Amino acid sequence: MFAIFRKRDFSLMWLAQLVSTIGSSLTDLAAGILVWTLTGSALNVGLVLIVSALPTLFIGLFAGVFVDRFDRKRILLASDLLRAGIVVLIPLAFDALGPDTGMLAMYGLLFLSATVRQFFDPAWESLLPEIASEEELSRANSFLAISSFGSTAVGFAAAGFLSTVNIHLPFFIDSGTFLFSFVLVLLVRVPKMPHVEESTSVGVVLDNLTSGARYLWSTPILRSALLLTVPILMSFGFWNVLLLPMAIKVLHGTNFEYGLQEGFTSVGFVAGSLFMARYGDRLAEGTWIVGSFILMGTFGILYGLAPNIEVAILMVTLTGFLNSPSAVSRRLLLQKNIPREMRGRVFSANFVIRDVCLLLGMAGAGLADVFDVRTLIVVASSVVVGAGVLAQFLPGIGRPAAEWRRALQLLGTAPAAPTIGAGRPATMLDFDRLMGLLPELGGLAMNRRAGFLTGATVARAAPGEAIVKVGDPSTAAYFVLGGRAVAGIPGEGDVGFRSLSAMGPGDFFGEIAALTGSPRTANVVAEEATEVLEIPGPTLKSLMDVPEMSALINSKLTERLGRTTPTDFVRLARPDQRDLADLRRRRPKGAAGQRV
Repeated sequence: MFAIFRKRDFSLMWLAQLVSTIGSSLTDLAAGILVWTLTGSALNVGLVLIVSALPTLFIGLFAGVFVDRFDRKRILLASDLLRAGIVVLIPLAFDALGPDTGMLAMYGLLFLSATVRQFFDPAWESLLPEIASEEELSRANSFLAISSFGSTAVGFAAAGFLSTVNIHLPFFIDSGTFLFSFVLVLLVRVPKMPHVEESTSVGVVLDNLTSGARYLWSTPILRSALLLTVPILMSFGFWNVLLLPMAIKVLHGTNFEYGLQEGFTSVGFVAGSLFMARYGDRLAEGTWIVGSFILMGTFGILYGLAPNIEVAILMVTLTGFLNSPSAVSRRLLLQKNIPREMRGRVFSANFVIRDVCLLLGMAGAGLADVFDVRTLIVVASSVVVGAGVLAQFLPGIGRPAAEWRRALQLLGTAPAAPTIGAGRPATMLDFDRLMGLLPELGGLAMNRRAGFLTGATVARAAPGEAIVKVGDPSTAAYFVLGGRAVAGIPGEGDVGFRSLSAMGPGDFFGEIAALTGSPRTANVVAEEATEVLEIPGPTLKSLMDVPEMSALINSKLTERLGRTTPTDFVRLARPDQRDLADLRRRRPKGAAGQRV
């Protein structure tokens, strides 16, 4: 799972984000502690977070348009330099102006730093898919989640300690981390964006802005993710402000224990992100989101009921662990479903909605000056549980329980279900339909397209009919042209199914068996009227020398093998002895130099 670090540019990005996030967390926590020490008001602590989110209302949406039109690497470099200069002014303002005026100056400087960040964030998010391939994105996002949030474990704990030594020291350190990030980003190699010829007028900017928002709303899976953002981030904004009064006022903890509480939240997130790097591709993004929200909210409720600071730290660590699957999966959904040339705009629109929701949640935290903190935390956590339940019913995210029960019933009857009948010969029109679902096939030359259809057939499966069954001989791979099918790998005894997935137009299955000659290891049943294009195994093998086809099949092979447990490998057919002999030979000189 650490193979992504072999990419030099990703390693540089990861280290840059790790170091600068440690510095930013020093500033965030030190500013909160400083304000709490001076005023003792949860509302004033909330203002620290509010001024960091306010710039999104004035510039966030427009920043994304500029990110799509100008060099993203230069935007990142300029952002690091500007924030290094802004943050170092905070302790200087306190020394020069005194506590009261210095605190006002700090609010202004935090606002300026957050304004610069409005350009940095969409540029950073847009950059990752240029460096990591689609099959690497899950692991890349998991490790970047560690550097973007998990590293706060170090920053928060250090801020809690440094605040007892010199409250101004964290700001100086943060400034240095931005300079360090600048140097690392300077070394990252980024593909050049196509030059945009149109002028950057107000009308053009507004038109680009509108197109980004329209795309975000018109794409069902992105719209579902957006609808979830509202209750979740309002709860998060509310929760984040309440952590300080909960730890210090309710549980009578010290500043250092509050720093530990925040730090262990990040420790849990790091563990969760490592878990996702290893197992994230075993389930669909939507499944991770649903489970993450429900469990995270449950432990959040238990945090609100904690009898002492020690139990609170344990509960908050578990919420950190459970936060990671949803955070990684939501990022992945956006990156996979946004075109390259629109990433800046769509990410900015998403960030604006995020920050507005956080602002509303933070503003509501002033209720802690009037109402019981524990009750407010339980209410906020209950909203997260409710969002998890809602996610189960949103398009592209979850599947209603009734649909899962139906899928399980269909798979349970698969051994006795009628098998799909013989189909008609496939035509070039069928290939064109499939190419509309899998644009990668457009790279095939005309003679290769004809070869793709050699021996291919198009068959229809009625609801409940089995397309393939466990143990069947493998002679072909299947591409779904229309409808919906469910697949499951039977467990041992009464275990049921160890793996369960749904497939729609553009999905394909059976490629491992078709290429290796192994028996089928899963049942695939039509959930509704389904049309499939059946490609014979020899045809598929003959096309594996075509880069576009090889990349398409290999990405799916990687995904499927990632979900395969060691016990499944004994089900594969006996390997050809000549292949085994090749595996035993040493690699050529200049390769790894070791046996395979």
